Amino acid sequence: MTIPVILSTSSVYPDGVETAFAVARDLSFDGVEVMVLSDDSSRDASEIRDLIQTYQLPVPAIHAPTLLFTQRVWGTPWEKVDRSIALAQEVGASTVVMHPPFRWQVRYLGSFVRGVIARELVSGVRLAVENMFPWRLGRAFEIYRPDWDPTDDPYPSVTLDLSHTATSRSDPLAMAERLGGRLAHVHLADGSGSFRDQHLPPGWGIEPCDAVLAHLTRSGFDGAVALEVNTRPYRAARRDEILTESLAFARRYLAPAS
Repeated sequence: MTIPVILSTSSVYPDGVETAFAVARDLSFDGVEVMVLSDDSSRDASEIRDLIQTYQLPVPAIHAPTLLFTQRVWGTPWEKVDRSIALAQEVGASTVVMHPPFRWQVRYLGSFVRGVIARELVSGVRLAVENMFPWRLGRAFEIYRPDWDPTDDPYPSVTLDLSHTATSRSDPLAMAERLGGRLAHVHLADGSGSFRDQHLPPGWGIEPCDAVLAHLTRSGFDGAVALEVNTRPYRAARRDEILTESLAFARRYLAPAS
């Protein structure tokens, strides 16, 4: 089975969801990951279904609004998760990507692990908790709980983000190997090892993106690879060149060895 390479709507930000669908179709991506933000188009199941039909592209993943800058979207932490699951079910997405709690979300943290496990079991949607990173402000500051590294926690499903492994200075290939079949989703990006979460295009930084992609093919990975890169500094033409090059990179290293 060919592993699908999909385009995260964040890769065309600040343009919206329809732009992501149009770009994904024009550049021959296999689908779209919708990141839920404050704009209606990222939260409206009917509108997303219309885009799926218009552009003939699936939405395999919904990214829940559990980022720092989406704290005002969809209410309490569990409301964010539950509404993301409902949106995923309405648009046919098999995966919800979500971040672990912030350290100040004490009540949410207290029920997080068992809540994720229970919701995945009941809903049938994979709740893929994403690896994050310590914040480095002179020294490492642990902002995520129970851990920024989900590989040792008992989540049934995990998202591996290669920009975050660069920021945390982790080994993404070792993380993928530890996760085995729990690896449900991958955010393809790169980073220089800076304290900033850069989301560079693959091949622009220090991460072994090629080796991770090759591992996915060898290991029988059954999820999707979502390109999640920062193209905000670029005009549309250059953005599309970068996305085209990144898609070619992904498909080159995901191709089974002959």
